[in-house]
Amino acid sequence: MEDEVDRLVAAWRRERPDLDVEPLEVLSRVSRLARHLDRARRIAFSEHSLEPWEFDVLTSLRRAGDPYQLSPGQLLTQTLVTSGTMTNRIDRLTKKNLVERLPDPSDRRGVLVRLTAEGRDKADQSLAGLLAQERAILGELSRNQRGELAGLLRQLTAPFDNIPG
Repeated sequence: MEDEVDRLVAAWRRERPDLDVEPLEVLSRVSRLARHLDRARRIAFSEHSLEPWEFDVLTSLRRAGDPYQLSPGQLLTQTLVTSGTMTNRIDRLTKKNLVERLPDPSDRRGVLVRLTAEGRDKADQSLAGLLAQERAILGELSRNQRGELAGLLRQLTAPFDNIPG
């Protein structure tokens, strides 16, 4: 079965035989798959009236376990945004009654961000929708193939995820 990347690689090999275009065979497919995944995620989230960034914050809190709360700094680490962006996101989620701010008992100046019951329901429902979309994307692969692919992708992403600082 031929795909668009096969056609792209063949054209580059014809036009630039002096270049090794082999990386395109993998990374162009990863890039195209990322666009399809982004589209599927937006569909899954929109069915629950969420933006992707809202999903990221809500599910970070949900994964934290009972009582489903984190400091803004912990949320920054998990969502990879700036502190100003996180403050804005927490404000917006608070207005939608999906999270609440609480005083941090271990730091008089600090706050904790906690999921509300409504926020927890949204996180759970949107995750279920996302998983259905992602299962469909992976539908052509066997369980063993999915495991193999996950391992190979882990090898590529782990160095980026483990950069100090």
